Amino acid sequence: MSETYPELNPPVRVLMGPGPSDTHPRVLAALARTTVGHLDPYYLEVMNGLQAMLRAAFRTTHPMTFAVSGTGSAGMEAAVVNLIEPGDRMVVCVNGVFGARMAEVAQRARAEVTRIDRPWGEVFTPQELADVLDRVRPKVVGLVLAETSTGAWQPMEAIARVVRDAGALLLVDAVTALGGIPVEVDAWQVDVIYAGTQKCLSCPPGLAPISFSPRAMEVILSRKSPVQSWYLDVSLLANYWGQSRAYHHTAPINMTYALYEALRLLHEEGLENAWARHRRNHLALKAGLEALGIRYATAPSQTLPQLNAVLVPPGVDDATVRSGLLTRFGIEIGAGLGAYKGKVWRIGLMGYGARPANVLLLLAALEQLLAEQGYAFERGSSIAAANAAYAAGTA
Repeated sequence: MSETYPELNPPVRVLMGPGPSDTHPRVLAALARTTVGHLDPYYLEVMNGLQAMLRAAFRTTHPMTFAVSGTGSAGMEAAVVNLIEPGDRMVVCVNGVFGARMAEVAQRARAEVTRIDRPWGEVFTPQELADVLDRVRPKVVGLVLAETSTGAWQPMEAIARVVRDAGALLLVDAVTALGGIPVEVDAWQVDVIYAGTQKCLSCPPGLAPISFSPRAMEVILSRKSPVQSWYLDVSLLANYWGQSRAYHHTAPINMTYALYEALRLLHEEGLENAWARHRRNHLALKAGLEALGIRYATAPSQTLPQLNAVLVPPGVDDATVRSGLLTRFGIEIGAGLGAYKGKVWRIGLMGYGARPANVLLLLAALEQLLAEQGYAFERGSSIAAANAAYAAGTA
């Protein structure tokens, strides 16, 4: 007996969670372009343009800048396993889910891992890292620039100097950062940095932008043992993404088109303008939420504009509000993870999703759902506060 399966018809959502974010229409159109071979001369031209735009987005001149065929977690794994050989010492700063994940990846690569832990929502100081580096003398230090699970923004410039002074390689997770806040690879002297397509680049998940410094490449090419992952071995990938363009694996052609178009959009807007747009919409959202008595889970100086982690108000049921937003208004926001489970909402304003229409829609829907739960606030106050922030130029 033959079975029939329904045609794909995904619902229209406003993606305001921790990712994926809304995909720009031009990026969706790029996905539908004609597929060519992964060694076709046209595709090789696309690779060249993609690499040039990624270098501009990362603010780097590193030749080995490309896109890993996999999501942001594949970028994390590629960064770690290429630098780490069994027995190497690595310090990982953990203040949320993704710092902990980096530590686990390093342990699986058989590094001797030293964790520095901070409470969720807090960031690390140069001095506390310097004290550990002086004691451990690691080969690699890993930090998360934009911790997606907490909304914490890690200041990087001073810490990067501490790492360099200790003679270690600096590895940075920029999955939620790239395109949304300043990322200064050359100025900070970052050795390896990776990101994801599905956050502030307005692109579907599937590729992981990554960049290796010449110093990192020297370390990789002088390894005593092979990289544990053949697929993610940068010494092999360099032959495909480098000058020779020698076959390594079948690249995701149409996802490359999508990232290429996403980077074109970023290039057209300008990096500084994109950072300012994320901040402007964040400030309007913050004004609206504060009018409702909703507080942030991070200190003001450490709050990401593109990932707003806010405390669920007392007496309000977390899951009921999130479900109502999704089923009645088509809006997705994120739940808290780990230590924040049931306590925090994670509201994303990333890439194409960082626009006033989304801010005002969310606030209006949130007001209705909060009122239904008996939460006390002045009706319309969040919309008025957000609009006032936009009008005053404070957002």
